[in-house]
Amino acid sequence: MGIITSQQLQNYYDFYRDKEVTYTKEVLRTLAVDPRQIYVKCNGAQWPCIINSTSFQIARIIVGTKGGAYAAMAKKDPPPVSLRFYFIQQHDQPISFFVTGRITDISPYMNSTELAVITLTFTQRPPDDLIEKIGSMLEANSNAIRRKDERIIITDDAKRRMNMTRDETIIFIQNVPRRCILRDISFSGAKVILLGIEKFIQGKETILRIHFDEPDEIIQLAGHVVKTSPVEGRPEIIYACLQFDEAAVPTSYRIRINTYLTSMRKTILNTVQQQQENSSTQKPAAQEAGSSTPSNTGSQPEASSQTEGTSPAEPATQPVSSEVSAQETEVEPKEETVQA
Repeated sequence: MGIITSQQLQNYYDFYRDKEVTYTKEVLRTLAVDPRQIYVKCNGAQWPCIINSTSFQIARIIVGTKGGAYAAMAKKDPPPVSLRFYFIQQHDQPISFFVTGRITDISPYMNSTELAVITLTFTQRPPDDLIEKIGSMLEANSNAIRRKDERIIITDDAKRRMNMTRDETIIFIQNVPRRCILRDISFSGAKVILLGIEKFIQGKETILRIHFDEPDEIIQLAGHVVKTSPVEGRPEIIYACLQFDEAAVPTSYRIRINTYLTSMRKTILNTVQQQQENSSTQKPAAQEAGSSTPSNTGSQPEASSQTEGTSPAEPATQPVSSEVSAQETEVEPKEETVQA
């Protein structure tokens, strides 16, 4: 994940302050939370608990009604409570911290007499690490809807920025593994090139595998083929456009796509801003040079091409394409059977 600025952290906090995240298995895996290291601390003692959900203002935990944690927190005037978060980082030291809060509600968990849900309201803004992890996940889920059709052309630079190990990968078509090459990807789909016959692939169910680094993971994306087209001059090779099953797209994949799109948009904005600054510094110099030119004939010199009203040039590159790329590949996929 890229470097998060203080302004971005503030935006996360302002936009998603009241958004509550339930810690499902996928969320725990995406955020790299170790649930065995979650503790609640009260009156100088700490007990393990189950984290049920959090926002930037509250947390809900589940504890047993017969344990010491419930006895300490269920008092009429309970003392302040601290909740310990624990995040695993690949190749780095884990991140752990406490967030202090006060108990604002206690209720049975799903009408159980043995488990209770305790709501903690934070008494201060949570640490930046928590805001970054939850905020980036919520932003990715939001942009997966708003920007779902923005395609990323697979280039060496795109692979590097997304920590994608390679563009050659495996696609399962009706559970049959086949080699393919990625041409572009988006929140909602992908385009691949592979050996095959169009009529035998059109509309078939697929599972696309993509290997990423940092952290090292293989993401599987279920979907189906919505369109095929032949490669010009190569009838044995076809393009296949895939549409992912929206409900089955992993959150970790959305975060990677969103991080790339956001970084490229910032690059474009910075380029435009730099061009505007360069243009504004060139204008006074051109005007000063024009005013110092002697006028012996009384005729007025022609206006310089860098006068007021000149607009900055558009960025020369467009990293994200909304159209399907039709570039031919120089690498032929091999028709091989791969062990699943």
